[in-house]
Amino acid sequence: MEAIKSINSAINSFVWGPVMLALLVGTGVYFTFRIGFPQLAHFGHAMKNTLGKVFVKTTAGKGEMTPFQAVSTALASTVGTGNIAGVTGAIVLGGPGAVLWMWISAFFGMCTKFCEVTLAIKYRERNAEGDWVGGPMYYIKNGLGAKWKWLGVLFAFFGALCAFGIGNLTQINSIASTVCNVAQVFTPSVLSEQTLFIIALVTGILVAAFAAITLIGGVSRIGQVTERLVPFMAVVYIICALVVVIVNIKNLPATLATIFKGAFNPQAAVGGIAGFTVMNAMKRGVARGVFSNEAGLGSAPMAHASSSETNPVKQGLYGIFEVFIDTIVVCTLTALVVLQTGVADFGNKDLAGAQTTVLGFQSVYGDKIGSVILALGLLLFASSTILGWALYGVRCAEFLFGPKVIRPYEILFCIVVIIGSVTELPLVWDIADTLNGLMAIPNLIGLLALSPVVIKLGREYFAEAKKK
Repeated sequence: MEAIKSINSAINSFVWGPVMLALLVGTGVYFTFRIGFPQLAHFGHAMKNTLGKVFVKTTAGKGEMTPFQAVSTALASTVGTGNIAGVTGAIVLGGPGAVLWMWISAFFGMCTKFCEVTLAIKYRERNAEGDWVGGPMYYIKNGLGAKWKWLGVLFAFFGALCAFGIGNLTQINSIASTVCNVAQVFTPSVLSEQTLFIIALVTGILVAAFAAITLIGGVSRIGQVTERLVPFMAVVYIICALVVVIVNIKNLPATLATIFKGAFNPQAAVGGIAGFTVMNAMKRGVARGVFSNEAGLGSAPMAHASSSETNPVKQGLYGIFEVFIDTIVVCTLTALVVLQTGVADFGNKDLAGAQTTVLGFQSVYGDKIGSVILALGLLLFASSTILGWALYGVRCAEFLFGPKVIRPYEILFCIVVIIGSVTELPLVWDIADTLNGLMAIPNLIGLLALSPVVIKLGREYFAEAKKK
């Protein structure tokens, strides 16, 4: 067991280390310059053709989702516990400056995600059930040719396995823990271990049932559920967080100053605590940004490939929108809640998670309501992530073994939800985290190899858009 831990730790240090993070952000920088800063120069156009069409009624055929359902499914997997616990952890362990590096990685990540989604539509195909399927494994196989299929197989292998950890075990465990914490807050006496176990188990069963009912309906059902769930959860969290920000508005200028100061002089921002360096702030911020919005990891294109949209670049615009909502909006609000309320205990590893975010909300709403707000946020965020990653895992498994594996994979996925609600498996989570990072390697190779295609598509589309 110790040998497995050591090997995983070494690989993890690479895939989430400075070299890979630089490659992930660097890919975004490359595409940003080659396409002409689409996330800046055409931001208004992107929002008009994504957010601006939310209330425009569109239909999708069999085995398809509407463009908004596709981005909702992608957002379902990206907007998860990382937007709450992960951001807080980056701030507590990396300092306020981590937020600026998170913003920078998100800015370039918008272009990376734009390219991923564009290629997913360009090279997708119909499966045996008549559903649209796509993503890195397909744009590698169909874009680079059959001799590169092994690279797509590698991506699918990592994706099919890590879905059980990143998109399942970690999410349901966070939900169950939060529900148990709320139960403790509303109960005068301390609940027994057996009672907490039952609460966690029932939570797992309910979430597993929700996932099963959704998955049985296929890709169309997933799109219909996420289309309603994601906007609701985003609006609820954004409003609740904005109230905290507004109540503490007098602290906003100082908070923003601390973020910029902390990016280049972390120790000055946190009172000289040892270990807070520019490299640490940069690594934590960039890693959190990439981990949260998944730009470059190749996961979201699998959801976007199901879109009824036929123009690759038009669906690619949703990639810009997706990263903007996930990181620039939701993650930033979490950061402001933590920093403006002054609840961050910098350097304290034991408080580098959701419990610190809870304190931020409790400072305005009180203990009970604050706990409920965050519990609701985590419940919605994590439940939607489970649905999104279930689809990703299924698509990866299907690419490897064909359509016959779909139902067994879905059943196993739901069983793991129940197991994860009452079991803490830190090694499994660590391995899943590593596999998540490993997904980026074949994806980035495919992206860069197909860069002439996506650059040409992007330039032609935006040149035409300027004429209108």
